[in-house]
Amino acid sequence: MAKEKEDLELEDDVTVEEADDSVEAAAEVAKTNLTKRRIIDNYLEERRLQRQLSDYDFDL
Repeated sequence: MAKEKEDLELEDDVTVEEADDSVEAAAEVAKTNLTKRRIIDNYLEERRLQRQLSDYDFDL
């Protein structure tokens, strides 16, 4: 029984390490998604400004 308890402790350690890796991976994914979202937002803002500029009547 003592050996079984030791095995369980080792398995817990491995699980904790895997959890840490998944948290770091999730943080990287979130950072990547945020970066992509900012790029898209900047692109849409640029298109909106270009449209406003093209619609503006310069002959006032």
